[in-house]
Amino acid sequence: MTEGFSLEQLDVVRFYLFGDVKFLHLLLVLMFLDVFTGIFKAIKNHNLWSRKSLFGYARKILVLVVIILANVIDQILGLSGAITYATVIFYIANEGLSILENCAELGVLVPTGLAEKLKVVESQKVESDSFKKIIGEELAGSKVDKQLEAAKEGEK
Repeated sequence: MTEGFSLEQLDVVRFYLFGDVKFLHLLLVLMFLDVFTGIFKAIKNHNLWSRKSLFGYARKILVLVVIILANVIDQILGLSGAITYATVIFYIANEGLSILENCAELGVLVPTGLAEKLKVVESQKVESDSFKKIIGEELAGSKVDKQLEAAKEGEK
């Protein structure tokens, strides 16, 4: 005798992992839209790389893992979904901004106030990336030889 797989079992697993998470379906829809607009942006910019895409998909899965972890912590502490709700709202805002950024790069009209904020965020991201590069060079010591040679030439 073989037993089939029922949808009730899926509901039990979903409730155990995610609890009664409000707005989870909205987050999943926004994640799908972010992936969709990201693919269009990559096609437009001619940089559709499978590794970059896989990293993005893995990031989406990790977001769900964080929500599951928040739900477990919520159940242990008995906070009635407060941590999970805050986590989902954070990721909804994050996905919304990502979709907005993708749309702006695709040429979709975005309100000027939001477009300016996106430019500020992007410039801060570039500054952060250059800071990371400087720190990486310092830790690796890649500029030390050049600096020592310059110092020796300066002494001559």
